[in-house]
Amino acid sequence: MTLRLIATDLDGTLLTSASEVSARTRSALDAARERRIHVVPVTARQPIGLRAIASGAGFDGWALCSNGAYATHLTEGRMLFAEELPAETIRTLAQALGDSIPDLLFASVREGGETFVAQHGYAAIADMSDHKRDPASMGGVDLAEVLAAPSLKLVIRHPELAPAAVFDALRALGLTGFEATLSGAPFVEIMAEGVTKATGLARLCEHLAIDRADVVAFGDALNDVEMLRWAGHGVAMTNGLDAAKAAADETTASNDDDGVARVIERMLATA
Repeated sequence: MTLRLIATDLDGTLLTSASEVSARTRSALDAARERRIHVVPVTARQPIGLRAIASGAGFDGWALCSNGAYATHLTEGRMLFAEELPAETIRTLAQALGDSIPDLLFASVREGGETFVAQHGYAAIADMSDHKRDPASMGGVDLAEVLAAPSLKLVIRHPELAPAAVFDALRALGLTGFEATLSGAPFVEIMAEGVTKATGLARLCEHLAIDRADVVAFGDALNDVEMLRWAGHGVAMTNGLDAAKAAADETTASNDDDGVARVIERMLATA
């Protein structure tokens, strides 16, 4: 491969457990950029969550947010695409899952990730780290308002049940018309049908005229699996899920041991 684009997940992958970019990782990213290689964060986060770490990582170009649903240029403010869940699909899903599991709480990410509409009670069980937003700023509305408009990403969580249990219950319903995944965050994430990190990355690469064979992708979680399979070279973290490792071409060191940097350094040295 001729390395032209680095696609990297953030939490559990590029970032340390302290949500920081190590000096070695920053140096590797800068070395890639110096060779005119695109470095693209591909994350479940929204732009608000990217801004918190963008300067530390040197991100100043294209980014994929909401698990591939939204592509934005971080410095120019341009949007390449936004794939939204239809409101009707959201309501059908919420009704069916709510009938199956009482006490679920929902939140909707809208308007390029800048608007967060949370159901009453959601903020009370949320932490700043969940959405990179102060729970005190989330407010709370009736469920009907959460479900009333299209959404880049619908968030579903329960005060007591683990996200995996909610995810399994959702899949057991056999509903269609959306994509569901887990990112390691304490909730299930729902995107428009067909939307994954892989589809978002494919659209961005088409825009940049970059072949998938020339892409290396890094990830650790279930929401990274499709991207790891799609890229010319997929790299899972040793701290990642078995599903991510099975989808990847290789496994590198952990996010706390500069796993991403190690692979980039090796690839640049042999380019």
